[in-house]
Amino acid sequence: SQAAKMKLKHNINPVLLQLINFIILVYTLVTYIPWYILSGSKQAIEKAKQVKARPVNNKAGGAYRSVNSLHCLASVLYPGCDTLDKVFKHAKTKFKDKKLLGTREILKEEDEIQPSGKVFKKVILGKYTWLSYEDVYIKAVNFGNGLAVLGQQPKTNIAIFCETRAEWMIAAQACFMCNYQLVTLYATLGGPAIVHGLNETEVTTIITSKELMQTKLKEIVSQVPLLRHIITVDGKPTMWSEFPKGVIVHTMASVQAMGAKADAGNKQPSRPVPSDIAVIMYTSGSTGIPKGVMISHCNIIAGITGMAERIPNLGEKDIYIGYLPLAHVLELSAELVCLSHGCRIGYSSPQTLADQSSKIKKGSKGDVTTLKPTLMAAVPEIMDRIYKNVMNKVNEMTSFQRNLFILAYNYKMEQISKGYTTPLCDSLIFRKVRMLLGGKIRILLCGGAPLSAATQRFMNICFCCPVGQGYGLTESAGAGTITEVWDYTTGRVGAPLVCCEIKLLNWEEGGYYNTDKPYPRGEILIGGQNVTAGYYKNEARTKKDFTVDENGQRWLHTGDIGEFHHDGCLKIIDRKKDLVKLQAGEYVSLGKVEAALKNLPLVDNICAYASSFHSYVIGFVVPNQKELAELARKKGFKGTWEEICNSPEMEKEVLKVLAEAAMAANLEKFEIPVKIRLSPDPWTPETGLVTDAFKLKRKELTAYYQMDIDRMYGKNVK
Repeated sequence: SQAAKMKLKHNINPVLLQLINFIILVYTLVTYIPWYILSGSKQAIEKAKQVKARPVNNKAGGAYRSVNSLHCLASVLYPGCDTLDKVFKHAKTKFKDKKLLGTREILKEEDEIQPSGKVFKKVILGKYTWLSYEDVYIKAVNFGNGLAVLGQQPKTNIAIFCETRAEWMIAAQACFMCNYQLVTLYATLGGPAIVHGLNETEVTTIITSKELMQTKLKEIVSQVPLLRHIITVDGKPTMWSEFPKGVIVHTMASVQAMGAKADAGNKQPSRPVPSDIAVIMYTSGSTGIPKGVMISHCNIIAGITGMAERIPNLGEKDIYIGYLPLAHVLELSAELVCLSHGCRIGYSSPQTLADQSSKIKKGSKGDVTTLKPTLMAAVPEIMDRIYKNVMNKVNEMTSFQRNLFILAYNYKMEQISKGYTTPLCDSLIFRKVRMLLGGKIRILLCGGAPLSAATQRFMNICFCCPVGQGYGLTESAGAGTITEVWDYTTGRVGAPLVCCEIKLLNWEEGGYYNTDKPYPRGEILIGGQNVTAGYYKNEARTKKDFTVDENGQRWLHTGDIGEFHHDGCLKIIDRKKDLVKLQAGEYVSLGKVEAALKNLPLVDNICAYASSFHSYVIGFVVPNQKELAELARKKGFKGTWEEICNSPEMEKEVLKVLAEAAMAANLEKFEIPVKIRLSPDPWTPETGLVTDAFKLKRKELTAYYQMDIDRMYGKNVK
C-alpha cells in the first residue's frame, strides 16, 4: 500500500519489535471504544467516505459539481455584498472593534558577521501591534480619497509593488472602494518584467516600500515615462540625485492626511459594479514575459465564497499568518477570506517566520512562536523544506530517540489512513515539532504547485492537523478545488468548490480521454463566476485559453491533465506543456519524473529535460549541501563545494541514487535521467529560474544550462 511505502525505516531488534507491536495493539484496543464515542470521529470517518462531487449529467465529459452546489453555483458570500467594498463594509460593521491586521515592532537591527566574512542582517522583534476593522476602514477611506486628490480617476490603473504587509491590504481596500484597478507585481520580478507590467498598464502612480524603491525601482524608473507619483508605505525615503524630473515621492501617511482633509465636503467616490476590474494581476508565469490577468470584483467574491465553504468553523477565533506574496492569488484570496469572516491576520515574511529563520537573531522568537496562528497557507517548496529539516534532525538523534520517533510516526500513519486520531502520540512525541509553527495550527492550506504524498503525510503526522491541498489558477481567481479537512488521502486536490464546475476535455496527443476507465481523464476546464475576463491587452492569448459555451458559461482551459475519482475528487496527473516525445516515440512527463525524485534527502531541487531529437532524459539537480558533502566524504572525494558539484565522479554517484529512487517509484526505464548536471547554486525567484511559488521556469532553466545540455547530449550514451 501507499502508506507502507511512506513508512520510516528503523533498526530495532525483531524480538523487541514483536513485544512493542503487542503493547501497541493492546493500547489501541483498550482506547478505541472511548475514543470512538467521545471524539465524534465516527462522523468524520463517514464524511470522508461520502461522494463529494457528481457529474451534472450522464454524458461523457459532463461537468462535475460539488454535491453542495449541484443545482446552482454559489457566487456571493453575503446577500447584497456583490463588490469587494461592500464585503469590507459588511465586515467592518459586524466586527468593528475586533483586531484585524497585526505587525510586529522592530526592537533592534544588528549586522552579524559570518565566518565566511558575509554580513547578515538580524532583527529582534517585539509583540504584534494591531489595527481593528474600524482602524483599517478609516485608513483605507483616507488613502483612497488622498489618491483622488493626486488625480487618480475611477477605472484607471494604479500599481502596487510591495512586500506582504498591512499597508498592502489597506492600499488594496482603498482601491476597491474607489474603483481604481490595482495592478499587482511580485516584489521578486526581474527589472524587464516590472518595466513591461508598468508600461503595459500605463500607470502614473506606484505604491512601494523604501527598500524596493532603493533596490528595484531606482534602476528602472527612467524606463517608465508615464510615472508621476511614487508612494512609500513605510516613511520618507532618502532621495537620490539621479531621480527623474517630474516624479514626486510621497509617504502613505501624507496621502492619507490629504484624504482626511479632502473628505469633509467631498462628493461620494465612484463605487464599483460587480463586473468592474478589481485587480490586474501579473503572473510570474513559468514561460515568457508575465501576463496581466484581469480579475473582476465578482470573480474574487465567487472565488473566496468557494474557498471559505471548505474551512469549517472559520471565524473570530482564527488567526492567519500572512507571509506569502500578496501579489500571488493564493495569498490575496486567503487574506480576503479571513477579512470577511472576522479572523485576525498577523504579517510575517519567509525570513522571520520561525525561530530558526535567517533574519531572526539566535535566541529571539520568530513570528509563528509569537503569533501562534490557527491557519496558514504554504507552497510545497516551504513544506518540503520543513520536512527535510525535521528529518535531518531525526537522523541526528540518538538511536533510542530516533527509533521511538519512527515507531510513533509509523503507528500514527496507520491510524490516519484508517481515519483515526492519536492523542497520546500527539502530546508526547509530536508536540515539539508542532511548536515549530506555533503549536495552534488547525488547518494548513497548500497551493501553487503539487505537494508530494510523503510531504503531505509528514505534515498530517507531525503538525497534527489536516493539510488542505488546493488547485486553482490566477485565471480562475485562485479557485478550483480544495480537499475537505476530513479527507486524509494523499496526492489529490479535492472536489470542485461550490463556486465552480470542472469538466475534462479529451487530449488525443497525450492519450487522455474522458471515457477512460476506471477514471475519466483529460484536460481540466474550470467554469463559473470565478473565471476571469482574460489577459490585459492580449486578445489572442485570451481567445486561446478561454471559451464560452452555448449556455453562456465561461471556461478556462488550464493545460493541466486530471482524472476524477469515484467520490468526485480530482487528481492532477500531467501537464500538457510537460510532455515531451522522445526520439523513439515514447512520451515522457517531466513533472512525473521530478515528482518521483524531488523528495530525496540528496535533492533540494530538480528539473528534468528531454528532447525529441534524443532518446534519453537528462536533468539539472540542486543537491542538498549537507547530504552531498557526506556522500563525497564516504567516497573519499575531497574538494570545495564547486569542485564536488563539477566532478563527473560525483555526478555518477548521484545518478545511482536517482536511479534507485526512480525504480522504487516505478518509473519506466526511458523516464530515468541518464546524465545530470549538479548545480552548486540554489534556484530562487531572484535568479529568475523559478517563479515566486517556486515552480520551475523551464525556458529560463534551458537557456541557463544550454552548454550543459549540449555536453550531456554531445556524446552517445552507452
